[in-house]
Amino acid sequence: MDKFTVLTAIAAPLPQENIDTDKIIPARFLKTTKRSGLGVHAFDSMRYNADGSENPDFVLNQNPYRKSQILITHDNLGCGSSREHAPWALLDFGIRCVIAPSFADIFFNNCFKNGILPIALPREVCDELMADARMGENSRITIDLPRQVVVRPDGSEIPFEVDPLRKRLLLEGLDDIGQTLQHEAAIEGFEARRRHDEPWMPSITID
Repeated sequence: MDKFTVLTAIAAPLPQENIDTDKIIPARFLKTTKRSGLGVHAFDSMRYNADGSENPDFVLNQNPYRKSQILITHDNLGCGSSREHAPWALLDFGIRCVIAPSFADIFFNNCFKNGILPIALPREVCDELMADARMGENSRITIDLPRQVVVRPDGSEIPFEVDPLRKRLLLEGLDDIGQTLQHEAAIEGFEARRRHDEPWMPSITID
């Protein structure tokens, strides 16, 4: 996955609580196992009218928020089912960071596994960042992961917490498979020894 270091981008304000994974990506779009192509359906029920036309009142249909890479919401983002398609859809849309007072646990974990940084900040701070975001094109927010700060347009900094291991994995762009492949030499060495010592056992090949 792509590394996450320092991101300066347009932030979209979405002041809603309990945005569940079915709102992020409706169940009818879960037939694919590919991570690409889901961005067009992100927030489908909110982005589109019944006839398929865009809902002009939804923030991600408005300029400059069509190009948002940061999403700011209220409590309990990602509640509902555990579908990993939810962060896939956000990432394919272009979202690399989500900020909210709280997250559903599985969604929170899935974000890290897919290269999205979820940041938990107090509700009043999220509201301040939403006010910044409503300034539009001229108001870009910086997410500095190495220093663990959100930098507001006026230059003030808001610290945030992140698990050290998850931070390192984002900085290095490593998902679960990437972590495993860091030990490729040791795995191949183990397999070579086992083939010699236990030739009746099946072998595992890393492609």
